[in-house]
Amino acid sequence: MDYLIGLVTALSMATFFGIFWWACSQGRQLANRESAQLPFILPDEGEPSTPHGAERR
Repeated sequence: MDYLIGLVTALSMATFFGIFWWACSQGRQLANRESAQLPFILPDEGEPSTPHGAERR
């Protein structure tokens, strides 16, 4: 039973480090930069969604 626990732990660690390596790889840099800017693209809560200078009726 201890071997099974050790095997599952090793597989879990390998999966974690594999995902981490993939997320930080060179091919993902552009996507990571674009994703980092998403919160700044959305309008702030409570502000009108009309562009500046547009009249509200």
